[in-house]
Amino acid sequence: MDKKYKLLLVDDEPDNLAFMYRTLRHDYDLVKTTSPLEALELLKNDHFDAILSDHKMPEMDGVEFLKRSCEISPNSMRLLITAYSDAGILIDAINYAKIYRYVKKPYTPEELVLTVSNTMEYHQLRKDNEVLIKDMKELFSGTITAIIEALDAKDSFTLGRSRRVTFYTMKISEAMGIDDELKGRIELASMLHDIGMIGISDDILSKMENLTPEEFEEIKKHVAHGVRILEDIKQLKQVVEIIKYHHEFYNGQGYPYGLKGEEIPVGARIIAVADGLDSILHTMEHPDYNAAMEKIKAGAGSQYDAEIVAKLEQKIPEIVAEIDNFEAQYSNPENK
Repeated sequence: MDKKYKLLLVDDEPDNLAFMYRTLRHDYDLVKTTSPLEALELLKNDHFDAILSDHKMPEMDGVEFLKRSCEISPNSMRLLITAYSDAGILIDAINYAKIYRYVKKPYTPEELVLTVSNTMEYHQLRKDNEVLIKDMKELFSGTITAIIEALDAKDSFTLGRSRRVTFYTMKISEAMGIDDELKGRIELASMLHDIGMIGISDDILSKMENLTPEEFEEIKKHVAHGVRILEDIKQLKQVVEIIKYHHEFYNGQGYPYGLKGEEIPVGARIIAVADGLDSILHTMEHPDYNAAMEKIKAGAGSQYDAEIVAKLEQKIPEIVAEIDNFEAQYSNPENK
């Protein structure tokens, strides 16, 4: 017999909680509580495939609870049970609490069962995709390494760039609580985001002076080159959808499509910030992460997503500590 999905039920009204429990107990492994604060503690100590929360509760409302649950358990599915139909409330729930579905009160047992069942089907699909991403990374690892090494050999500016941008990208993704499936796609995209530079002239890449407008137009074509290189690999379709937008600006002034705000995939917005940090550091004679961060912050809301910039800033001390530790180990002759 297949293992049952584990669900956390949260409602401050015992009768409502009991109704949910009776409705779902035959198909799922259930844990229930009337306290969202207790629920947060439960999430710290156990894994739950899904969380069902009432909206109106005295300790904290359901949107705030589910938002906090994202930080503790980013891979859990989230459902909000609410008597409200206000669009603003539901948009907040979707954007900030990352709910997958909401259940409108009053509801029948059949409605609850169907909604939860559909949610768990999506959850299983997402888990299957996580396995697929892992398999893809293993399948393409040799090819990706060869491509990155070829790109590194082409120009000093790109030397180690893909690995550094991927490192920053993963730190931001971690701070944002992004689920493992999407994180895997973003990681692959960050590793391959500049693959199109292979198609750019060596003379342009190695030029020390400022680029002419015509030369910069050539540089911009690396996005299209990268898409053409990867687009026929069907397993990388969703990864390509991130790569093609990593030079869009949050205010719509980027390239090549002029997308803005949340029209730009979140993975592309994250890579844009990580890529910007690496570019700024590369121009410094003595790399200073705090000074580079100030320049990134100056572009928040225009070139970059301000929320993502804030997440990177949170991670800067950790990034610096890890790099210092790595360099200390590498510089020790005994470790060579």
